[in-house]
Amino acid sequence: MKGAVLSVGFIPLVDAAPLIVAQEMGFAAEEGLTLDLVRAPSWSSLRDMLVFGRVDAAHMLSPVPVATAMGLGGAGADLSALAVLSVNGTVIGVSRALEGRLRDNGHGFDFRDARSAGEALIAAKVDRLRIGVPFPLSMHAELLYYWLSSLGLPAPQGVDIKTMPPPLMADAIEAGEIDAFCVGEPWGSIAVENGVGALLLPGKSIWSFSPEKVLAVRSDWASAETGLSARLIRAVYRSGRWIADPESRLLTAELLSRPEYLDLPPEVIERALSGNLIISSRGEQRTVDGFVGFHKGAANFPWRSQAQWIANQLAARMGLDREESLRQAAQVFRPDLYRAALEGIALDLPGASSKIEGSIEVETPVASEYGRLTLPPDLFFDRRTFDPDATIRSKITHKN
Repeated sequence: MKGAVLSVGFIPLVDAAPLIVAQEMGFAAEEGLTLDLVRAPSWSSLRDMLVFGRVDAAHMLSPVPVATAMGLGGAGADLSALAVLSVNGTVIGVSRALEGRLRDNGHGFDFRDARSAGEALIAAKVDRLRIGVPFPLSMHAELLYYWLSSLGLPAPQGVDIKTMPPPLMADAIEAGEIDAFCVGEPWGSIAVENGVGALLLPGKSIWSFSPEKVLAVRSDWASAETGLSARLIRAVYRSGRWIADPESRLLTAELLSRPEYLDLPPEVIERALSGNLIISSRGEQRTVDGFVGFHKGAANFPWRSQAQWIANQLAARMGLDREESLRQAAQVFRPDLYRAALEGIALDLPGASSKIEGSIEVETPVASEYGRLTLPPDLFFDRRTFDPDATIRSKITHKN
């Protein structure tokens, strides 16, 4: 197999692990690839690096390619999501002052119940909440908007959303620039380590199987480089499978901790990988099963319905046509390329490319190539569901 060098951009987060591990553990080399990993300072700069060809592929926020297809964000080039790199992995944190008010009001920081945590947060706020997110077009923002709006605080209208790179989130809350944040690990834990914040909730409690980051490429590159795309998908798939093994956690944390990657203590990184988090300066610990996922339950599969959920949320907020937005989003996540890349590998892939999001309450067997695939719960905290086909049918009926 001919060797090739691919430049791949990333943000220093735990969920960049599949790309870092693919290079460091030889999964890329097995596919004849060398990944030239380029650390970017912010999501906007990483998006621009991908769009303008400075990198071939990128660790990317899942809403960015969808928003681009909808004409939002001004990216300037169509993007495709070849695979989901990670599900979940985010935390919602609060300042020490807000933590104090929450505790005074009797909130127990169980780090589990999104409804009670959200109601407590709304009751404890003094003025408009100032919430930090890494990028406006992010799952962080979408989860916050969905959560707060469902509980009666219109979002984003009723809150002030401030954008800042993940590594600066702890500094921002210490400086009093924000009251709360939603960020990927380990940067929430760094706020706790620095004694400037507490963790209120994992993002998983809002949507239990949300696509957090994707492997994004320019759509024209995916079309022109089908062989390289397939090799990259396979390398990332094998990497995610290896990371998901509990025996791999310590080595994964050591690799990510290196100066060129996250440049943080491995023990802080390992907390996210294991789901054993310290949530406050009191040393309170909480364990979240499936806090971040890289493989189990077809975690890497790019469901079109996930892209369409994102599009539905964006369209509703931006006043765009939902039917057209869902049609555009369905072209962004690429189960066709994912299946083609993994053909012949002994694994089970979903038989469908779309599903009703939020409908799985317990681990459920589903139609697959070998009949051995089980999908994990994917509930929204308010038990609503999203059926893209029904949404489109409803729109058509309304037109008529």
